[in-house]
Amino acid sequence: MLKIDRDLLAIQEVRNLVAKAKEAQRILDTYPQEKIDEIVKAMAEEAAEASEWLARIAVEETDIGVYEDKVIKNLFAAKRVYETIKDLKTVGFIRKDEINKIYEIAEPVGVIAALTPTTNPTSTAIFKSLISVKARNAIVFSPHPRAADCTCQAVEIMHKAAIRVGAPEGILGCISTPTLEATQTLLRHPDVNLVLATGGSEMVKAAYSAGKPAYGVGPGNVPAYIERSANVRDAVNAIIASKTFDNGTICASEQAVICDRCIAQEVKNNFTELGGVFLNPEEIYKLEKYAFRHDGSLNPAIVGKSAVDIAEKAGIKVPKSARVLLAPLSGVGKQYPLSKEKLSPILAYYEVEDWKEACQLCIELLNLGGLGHTMSIHSNDEEIIKKFALEKPAFRILVNQPSSFGAIGATTGLVPSLTLGCGTWGGNATSDNIGPMHLMNIKRVAYGVQTVDELKASLLAKENKPKECNAAGVSKGLNASIIDSIVEEVLKRLNS
Repeated sequence: MLKIDRDLLAIQEVRNLVAKAKEAQRILDTYPQEKIDEIVKAMAEEAAEASEWLARIAVEETDIGVYEDKVIKNLFAAKRVYETIKDLKTVGFIRKDEINKIYEIAEPVGVIAALTPTTNPTSTAIFKSLISVKARNAIVFSPHPRAADCTCQAVEIMHKAAIRVGAPEGILGCISTPTLEATQTLLRHPDVNLVLATGGSEMVKAAYSAGKPAYGVGPGNVPAYIERSANVRDAVNAIIASKTFDNGTICASEQAVICDRCIAQEVKNNFTELGGVFLNPEEIYKLEKYAFRHDGSLNPAIVGKSAVDIAEKAGIKVPKSARVLLAPLSGVGKQYPLSKEKLSPILAYYEVEDWKEACQLCIELLNLGGLGHTMSIHSNDEEIIKKFALEKPAFRILVNQPSSFGAIGATTGLVPSLTLGCGTWGGNATSDNIGPMHLMNIKRVAYGVQTVDELKASLLAKENKPKECNAAGVSKGLNASIIDSIVEEVLKRLNS
């Protein structure tokens, strides 16, 4: 009986939040660009100010990740994302094409339902709130049950900041008691216009099955290839920095290292010097049993935990200085569980003969669970880099970059984002890094560039080419060969 009451209360909360969001969005839709920008700026500044506190309560509630790294994630969402979107036009005429005489007008999508993960609960809330309001939308969050409080706190901080500078009440909302029924009610609510989902595969599937337009993301099983021309020390440094950031909870973090056999010893030496621990077959078996459950799914107990903690729980002895666990594997697939996404400082390790073998191995790893997401290559050979980019089923090919930072646009020129689309390869609607432009409808005003008579004349105009004739003076067309044979036959008869 208590469960039923809890569900009913949660469902009613969703209905109330959506009703407020719909009315708030209707008012926000009337605001000029200057006012929208003022609101977004206030939200970003407040989120940046609260970044340390939000990081602390996120770690305390979820017991996932690293406090200092979550501060950086929050600041990335509040500062880098804001700096990228602050000058973007999202009200009225946003683009004019004088040559083709097309003018574009931005229109909001309306009320957005947002799903957030337990791995990045506050930074994702900051990011989605900023890009939604920038595009004049209201947004209602359904947080992960294990991160409900910290996500709601992040939303509330920005909501208060927005209201303080004139935003309508209810423009941001968060379900305080997220249940499965409440989330389904939110996704299917008739006044919700779009779903923005970040989280596990099941969450994204639920978003796509809600009968609404939806942006989701796919899992990342990012291979990192160290090619023989690479600066090995720099490559290993980048991979460790990326893989240990927030204990590997960013979906774009590396999941496997592949290196050419001719530089393998150098790669191993550098990993060992920088805190990597290579496991033997017995230790790999223990880690597999602990990291994955009987049905092949990832054990959530390892997500966002340190290498030392994971090793201890798996019954493996490692130095206290261990930063990353590396498991040398001979294949990819179900029989090699550690070849899958691990969301922790664990890396599969492979050696290959050359870039061609590495190419095939990267494709196998992406097909296993990271189609369309990301891969990285460490190389100074531009030809090999280009060949990799052409052949890999990933939409982010990062060159000499720490994958976690490069994919989200922190150390690259990609659009700063915490929602990374995987395109149709990954079952997503877009391959882009999601931003405000994905949360707007674009209305187009089109003027004529030619009259109907001019159109007909251009379509019916014959090419001004001299007609090719055969010996009999007959022009060659589509049946030129047939005409030639007839002429040849006539000439034979005349000469006989």
